[in-house]
Amino acid sequence: MSKYRNPVGWFEIHVQDMERAKAFYQNTFQVTLEHLDFPEYEMWMFPMHWEAPGAGGALCKMESKDSGAQGTIIYFSCADCAVEADRALHSGGQIVQAKRSIGPYGCIAIIHDTEGNLIGLHSTQ
Repeated sequence: MSKYRNPVGWFEIHVQDMERAKAFYQNTFQVTLEHLDFPEYEMWMFPMHWEAPGAGGALCKMESKDSGAQGTIIYFSCADCAVEADRALHSGGQIVQAKRSIGPYGCIAIIHDTEGNLIGLHSTQ
């Protein structure tokens, strides 16, 4: 992890009813969410200012992930998410999804930590 970046770089709030969730977040925070085109799931991103501090994130609806107490995935910024995924595996964790491209947004990997928490890893390469 770079010493020049905050460790959390992205979050996802998993939802069951995207239209209801979009209305809630857009009304609550007075923002317009932007659709991200992914074939496996539906995702709507919060407005993001790349130079501003803080993490970006999105609402996400996917068949394999429920909303609720276990519904949020925190993504840690990495130089190469495959490296951290391998380290997690050798530290007692489990790789749920190996490094894969997310198009112009870089790459992600998903792991379980030793406590069963789902953690995301993100890198620009």
